[in-house]
Amino acid sequence: MGLKEKGLEELLLEEETTKQNEIILFNDDVNTFDHVISTLIDVCDHTPEQAEQCSLIVHYNGKCTVKTGEYSFLKPRCTKLLQAGLSAEII
Repeated sequence: MGLKEKGLEELLLEEETTKQNEIILFNDDVNTFDHVISTLIDVCDHTPEQAEQCSLIVHYNGKCTVKTGEYSFLKPRCTKLLQAGLSAEII
């Protein structure tokens, strides 16, 4: 096995063992699309297109995963979403 293949296997193993959490954004009857979109761009580093798609998914499906990562990475972002008046939680 070459060095390149071994590195890929180690990376895949590391990804499997790192617990990935998700920030779920929930629909509400309070926030405008513009507010949700701008907040996702600012807090979750979404592109405008990503943020718009997430806002539509939330609107029509009631919820959407907006960010994935380790809990310690997501916690401050989820807090900022909540402070902005959005409804979100980490699962």
